[in-house]
Amino acid sequence: MVRKMTVPPMELVDYEGPDTQLCAVMTDVGNIEVKRAKIPEPADNEVRIKVKWVGICGSDVEVYRGAREPEFITYPTRLGHEVAGVVDKVGKNIIGIKEGDHVALRYVWGAFAEYVCCSPFAVKVLPKDFPLIEGSLIEVLPALLSAAENADISPNKNVLIMGQGVSGLALTQVVNLYSPRNLVVTDLFDEKLELAKKYGATHTYKMPSPDARTMDIVGEDFPEGFDIVIPCLLEGSGMVDAIDAAAQNGRIVMYGCIGTCHKPVDFFKVHKKRLDIFSTEPKRDIDNRRYFDEGLKLVLDGLVNTKETITHIFPLSRVDEAFKIRNEHKGDTIHVMIDCEVNREGSDE
Repeated sequence: MVRKMTVPPMELVDYEGPDTQLCAVMTDVGNIEVKRAKIPEPADNEVRIKVKWVGICGSDVEVYRGAREPEFITYPTRLGHEVAGVVDKVGKNIIGIKEGDHVALRYVWGAFAEYVCCSPFAVKVLPKDFPLIEGSLIEVLPALLSAAENADISPNKNVLIMGQGVSGLALTQVVNLYSPRNLVVTDLFDEKLELAKKYGATHTYKMPSPDARTMDIVGEDFPEGFDIVIPCLLEGSGMVDAIDAAAQNGRIVMYGCIGTCHKPVDFFKVHKKRLDIFSTEPKRDIDNRRYFDEGLKLVLDGLVNTKETITHIFPLSRVDEAFKIRNEHKGDTIHVMIDCEVNREGSDE
């Protein structure tokens, strides 16, 4: 059975002491609070991470907005999975990973905290001279590489990426390396489209509204649609637009659109166009690890930039403010980072 995202247990307490830490808890829709919890001890087969940086992912925003169904999430809950930090303790059965290692984490949710424990499977050791703040976004690279490989991109195919948020901009850089005939991207904001051009997009189109149909905007230039469509949108309803934008015998890879779809989906259109629809997460653990290695190598080689999309930094004590900013959806807001390293002698302001 393939491994899935886990939320490490954390015991909340109502006191402050040397054995406690700060952590963020989403108590209800639109409300995230900083609380106290015990600092966890790693099990024999776990490592403990002193968390430094955690990015606010679009999936976190979906939960913040209350856009996920109850079978996916219930409140209260903990968020945060784009993690970089330092190994601060290892279980007695751990080999290879050492105290002091700089690491990125994957498949660990609930990391808006000072410390989390996890299995070695979730850990990717980073070079110590690599800036940790840029390491947190390496968490998304395995899914991006999996999406690109599922897309079966070749130089004779036209690719459409819908949305240029944090992951969309990283995906544009990855897909550009697969040498498509045309790499077309759409977004609501000029600032993000300018970055997309820098990252290899051959055509950029500004969408007039979130509900606008993609083919109404790009159809004059690409009347037959696209061989490959990769939606990087939060809302599940974007799949309706993705199906419309796909060409005959095309392929859709759902990097985004994993939220609830509130519009009717015309599956006859899928049948008539002979479309293939793929999910994006690796289906085998070994592929997850391989993509982790490959993704880090792309960043270290300067082929994927994880720095330029960082637009805001907040301390853990102001995580509520950070979520409000991230939720506003503006052109000058892309990657919002939480600094989880707390000054023990005072506040983490």
